[in-house]
Amino acid sequence: MVRDQQSRRQFLEKIAGGFAAGAVSALPGAGSDLLAESKGGIAYRTLGRSGEKVSMVGLGGYHIGIQRDEQESIRIIRTALDNGINFLDNCWDYNGGVSEIRMGKALKDGYRQRAFLMTKIDGQTSEAAARQLDESLSRLQTDHIDLLQFHEVIREGDPDRIFGSHGGMEAVLAARKAGKIRYIGFTGHKDPEIHLKMLNTGFRNGFTFDAVQMPLNVMDAHYKSFGRNVVPVLVAHGIGVLGMKPMGSGIILRSNTVTPVECLHYAMSLPTSVVITGCDSLLMLNQALEAARTFKPLSAAQTATLLAKTEKAAADGQYEPFKTTTGFDATNHDPKLLG
Repeated sequence: MVRDQQSRRQFLEKIAGGFAAGAVSALPGAGSDLLAESKGGIAYRTLGRSGEKVSMVGLGGYHIGIQRDEQESIRIIRTALDNGINFLDNCWDYNGGVSEIRMGKALKDGYRQRAFLMTKIDGQTSEAAARQLDESLSRLQTDHIDLLQFHEVIREGDPDRIFGSHGGMEAVLAARKAGKIRYIGFTGHKDPEIHLKMLNTGFRNGFTFDAVQMPLNVMDAHYKSFGRNVVPVLVAHGIGVLGMKPMGSGIILRSNTVTPVECLHYAMSLPTSVVITGCDSLLMLNQALEAARTFKPLSAAQTATLLAKTEKAAADGQYEPFKTTTGFDATNHDPKLLG
């Protein structure tokens, strides 16, 4: 028992010391460029080795497709861009395509030029990937996607299928050559080991991703941790770190251990290029904007305090059901999306 307690304490100290950005140099794009460059009070960071400047907070795509009034969705997107957020998240399957359609309308009138636009596809075969990408381009009313990501890499067999003969990577590489996309990444929320397999499958095929997206939050540090196992690999290879689910779709807040701003500031203090958060209203968007404007990198002591507060609640993954259940797995509910 004493050994277990010592091991746990050493882990918390390692996470706090390694990921707390009290040493600003730990952050991608950190130093003078990070501190000097901002828009609307929102700091910009560098997206890995791409050199692209992206807002430290990004607007989640799922939540801007659930409003009854389409005009409210458009207001949320344009208000985000007007206030310095340039990183926009989306996905081919969000709300049956509604999220992309609404974002496409919001990006008219010069707004597209102000956005770093990311979307995702589910297709793991070349045919499905190509078709879904073309549909996304049409819905988003653009001739190119800044970052295209393979969505929900959550099964052991996904990496081999994507990189295999007639796999999705063939179509995505062809699309990049044709100018339809600029950068390539992947996402997943299930298990850091699958992320590592996807990265290593890419390396074996002579390919390094430009960005990778995963859950990074105050609970993740304690259970199947992407922050502990995946982020260091990304930083070492100059791959942009995209954090998502900083509040676990609000579920982490039900633990009554942390506040929304604490959740956002913790994720922003990791080596993240962008922390993507869902904003289903202007109120939630303003909360994210305020968190970004008031952000100061957490010290090791502050980070350790947050992790100590969440340790017990996080132990079995109950507040990260995207890791422990199939409730968040769109492609498991409808395997046809994979192609």
